Order: sequence, then structure tokens, then C-alpha cells
Amino acid sequence: MGSKADDSAHEGFSPEERAAMKEHAQELKKASRRRSRADKEAEAAQDVVDKIAEMTGTDRTIAERVHTIITTQAPTLAPKLWYGMPAYALDGKVLCFFQSAGKFKSRYATLGFNDPAQLDEDTMWPTAFALTEVTDEVADRIAELIRRAVG
Repeated sequence: MGSKADDSAHEGFSPEERAAMKEHAQELKKASRRRSRADKEAEAAQDVVDKIAEMTGTDRTIAERVHTIITTQAPTLAPKLWYGMPAYALDGKVLCFFQSAGKFKSRYATLGFNDPAQLDEDTMWPTAFALTEVTDEVADRIAELIRRAVG
């Protein structure tokens, strides 16, 4: 067993990363207690809206706009929480997610895409986009990315 000095030198997960993992465990536990598929989807969608409402300032403004764009452009995606972040799943797999700047104390929010997203271009392509504001031009770019990602 290591001493307290050894523990402080350990470079494992940050407190924010540990909190995200705990949130994910709670999300899985909560989802397993839901009854019907319709109940699960409705409660998961409400969880996303509630999580966005907890955000403050620019994070909340950006998250609300991103949520509206995604749910409008791709109504087949199912909103759900993923590691405490708003996410949108296709056939049960997280396609994209919104990470607020406050989540990991970053200087910008992020719209990220996972493997199911059909954004492949040649041999290298972006899977995450920094967001500091959602202007009309940025909203159009997000909408296009979402349409492409869903396929």
C-alpha cells in the first residue's frame, strides 16, 4: 500500500473524470430500473433537458441550441445522458455528444462524434469540434454534420 505522499504523486483520473465515471454508473443503474422502452426513452430525454438546465452561462446557451439542432435535424436519434453529458444515440449507440466547458474545466465546449457517425473522409477526419458560440453559420454547420453523421 502506498503512502499519502505516493497517492498525491499518482497521475490517474482527475476528480472531474472520476465524477464523470460515477455519473455514468448512476445513469446505467437508473436506466436498468425503467420499465418499458417508451418510459426509458421519455425519461432519458428528460434527463438530457434537466442536465442542460443545470448548466450555466454560455455552456447552457450553446447546449440548448445544439440540442434543438440535433433533435430537429435527426429526430430518430435518442437523447440520453452519457458520462453526465447530453448525448444522442442511434440504435442504442451514442452517435454524438455535447461536452460543456465546465465539465472538465476546458476553455470551450465540444460537440463530439463517436464511431457510428458516418463522417468518414479519406483517411483522416475530425470527430470533435470546439464551440464558443452557436451563430447561424455554426448552426448550419452542425445541422449538416448531424445529417451526414446519421447517414
